[in-house]
Amino acid sequence: MMLNRLSRRCFSTAAPQPWLFVGLGNPGDKYRGTRHNVGFELIDAFAESQGISMNKVHCKAIFGQGFVGEVPVFLAKPQTYMNLSGESTGPLAAYYKLPLNRVLVLHDDMGLPCGVLRLNDKGGHGSHNGLKSVIDQFRRNREFPRLRIGIGRPPGQMDPKAFLLQKFNARAQERIDTAMQEGVSGLKLLLSRGLTESARSFNREQKYKHIRLQTMPT
Repeated sequence: MMLNRLSRRCFSTAAPQPWLFVGLGNPGDKYRGTRHNVGFELIDAFAESQGISMNKVHCKAIFGQGFVGEVPVFLAKPQTYMNLSGESTGPLAAYYKLPLNRVLVLHDDMGLPCGVLRLNDKGGHGSHNGLKSVIDQFRRNREFPRLRIGIGRPPGQMDPKAFLLQKFNARAQERIDTAMQEGVSGLKLLLSRGLTESARSFNREQKYKHIRLQTMPT
């Protein structure tokens, strides 16, 4: 019954166009709390803030759906493992017939200081294998928005792969906890104001945070 009501609201001519938010990560307890899984964490934080249950499996993803105000929202955490994230993201976008500018990918980013966020309307994969898989599934189209979640760079000569699969220390976890709250606010802003306006406002605030944090140790 709930699904039918959602579908009627979602696809009526007067309803706003839906958004699909896809958080990238690896499934299983082994990877919970690691740097590579912050995309999953932000999806969970947003779902909890909006009372959306992530209790379905759809297109190889843990999946939830609901409304934020009048805007239909689909939330997904692909269970394909990071490097095959596109095998879930592509079919989800196709299933709901969404243009790529309504598919937001949430992912970790070593190019940003830990806890700093950026909302972008497009971009490359930056050697992120999960993003690369999504781009491949979109037929090399990079014109989809993404919310980048800074995790910082590996210290010294540490292997980046080992760094990604490591859990945060206490100081870094505090930054990530704050970033999750800011990310939820950013997603709500996106749904109420649209991508262009929300990105301008959100990124301005995060820029000041970037300047403040980039020289601080994690």
